[in-house]
Amino acid sequence: MRTYAQYCPIVRAVEVLGDRWTLLIVRDMLIGASRFNELSRGLPGLSRALLSRRLRQLATAGLVQRTGDGYTLTPAGEALRPLVFGLADWGARYAFGDPRADELDPEVLMWWMHGRIDTGTLSRRANIEIRINDRRRTFWLVVEPGDASVCYTDPGLEVDAVMASDLATLYRMWEGEVELLDAVRAGTIELTGPRWVVRGLPVWLKLSPVAEHVRAARAT
Repeated sequence: MRTYAQYCPIVRAVEVLGDRWTLLIVRDMLIGASRFNELSRGLPGLSRALLSRRLRQLATAGLVQRTGDGYTLTPAGEALRPLVFGLADWGARYAFGDPRADELDPEVLMWWMHGRIDTGTLSRRANIEIRINDRRRTFWLVVEPGDASVCYTDPGLEVDAVMASDLATLYRMWEGEVELLDAVRAGTIELTGPRWVVRGLPVWLKLSPVAEHVRAARAT
């Protein structure tokens, strides 16, 4: 590994964390990803070979350790939480503009969303069909007590509700730029179905872990 040849704790930190994808791997582990396939699904632009290499580098640096079925952050890795979410706060305030086309991946968004469902508040199963109009894609978010999954093909279950919008608007909702119910009232997101789903979804879906930072930035 090439070094910056400067004796400074900031330099040492950059030598550990400054490689491409490293902080995003740490980000995903901080919000709960622990298995190799989970990390790979959440970072589709990262090859599996490079992901393996970055995990080895983080393990060598003492930030990650291998467990029986995946990976976990060490205390040193967990100590990066304020740094990572401090970057989220700074980015939301000073670098977070309109979404670019290359930032919008429908499969990644659905993967993120299914991982942020509070299944503890559910009393029965709901199959929510999600239509991304401008991409002509349809996904199914199947949520039930104790479990949530996303299907890329029709799971063959009765559809309980339908949510439809363009991909950029769904990303804005996910990131906390717009509230789901506000978007429904404005007509930019269509949400149709029985009341228990229409009223329940904004409660079940906990949005992106950085949504609070985006909301705070928009408020100021």
